[in-house]
Amino acid sequence: MLAGIIIPQILLISFRKKLFDEPDERKIHKAAVPRLGGIAFMPSILFAMALLAGVETIVMTSSGNLVNVEGIEGINFASCSPTTLPVSFGLCALIMMYLVGIADDLIGVKYRAKFVAQILAGLLIAAAGVRLDNLQGFLGIHELPAAMSWGLTVLFIVFITNAINLIDGIDGLASGLSGIAMAFYGMAFLHIGRPFYAILAFAGLGTLVPFFYYNVFGDPAMGKKIFMGDTGSLTTGIILAFLAITMTKGIGMENFNSDIIVIAFAPLAIPCLDVVRVFFHRIICGKSPFLPDKVHIHHKLLAIGFRQRPAMITILALSSALIAFDLWLSIYLNSFVILLVDVALWVAGNYLLTRAITARQKRLHITDGYC
Repeated sequence: MLAGIIIPQILLISFRKKLFDEPDERKIHKAAVPRLGGIAFMPSILFAMALLAGVETIVMTSSGNLVNVEGIEGINFASCSPTTLPVSFGLCALIMMYLVGIADDLIGVKYRAKFVAQILAGLLIAAAGVRLDNLQGFLGIHELPAAMSWGLTVLFIVFITNAINLIDGIDGLASGLSGIAMAFYGMAFLHIGRPFYAILAFAGLGTLVPFFYYNVFGDPAMGKKIFMGDTGSLTTGIILAFLAITMTKGIGMENFNSDIIVIAFAPLAIPCLDVVRVFFHRIICGKSPFLPDKVHIHHKLLAIGFRQRPAMITILALSSALIAFDLWLSIYLNSFVILLVDVALWVAGNYLLTRAITARQKRLHITDGYC
């Protein structure tokens, strides 16, 4: 819970240096709130993982199980642990997203520059061997050609990272959805005997919990409220993308009865479905798909009269229910059919929400159209 120690210090610095997210007509919050909470994320996660690795080394040394390798003149990646390359390049990608997020929160970064950084981060992760190289029977496809595997991996990393970034619109939503996904991945990786990735997921969860407390229950009048900003959402997004793609590799998945693709991506279904719907909605309304607006799922719940916290709880409950539903369906149906079911449910739910918004606007004599 190092984040619980760091976040109050970030709040103190933010107020002294006046580093706030000022309210405007598009934003929901009404008071100036520091947006640098994400700065606590990467140090906390790395500290937790390094501490556990050190404790494990001490335990192995004391038990005589530590192998002492002498006479190594150079590094042979082929002889390293299977996690060495993913960890090394994955850490580079994480640092890149962390620095881009800090720059965006402090001075602003154009979305094109952020896309380039995300693509480079995706290439680093793909170069580490964490690639979508097998679709496990999705659309009848198994092994992918190398070029297609690299391209699809980078596409998914950019997509998932932005999905987490874009759904960060009300208190507790992005951190809550990410926390649910981290908890799921942690338990799944433990179940299949891959402790390193489980530790990464649980370290992420342990960082999000104290942030969630300050973000949801903090009082801005007392200087206790904070946002994660792009630093937090980009950092969290790249970790979730890394974990999801690693899960698709299928190592140890014999212990599951469910479809591998469903297990890998069901925890991210809500932010991913939402960003696709918003993307097409903006195009249909004649707007740039990259410019911000107020048509995300949380905005729609607010538009029918929900307050922030009930809206957040509703979406988190929906995410948990959808994960359980998809896992149950995957026992009987293939991943493509489950995707169609999810899309149909999402479209139907959003259609009903839009009708409810229109009816409420008509009743309250609001003339501003939904687009």
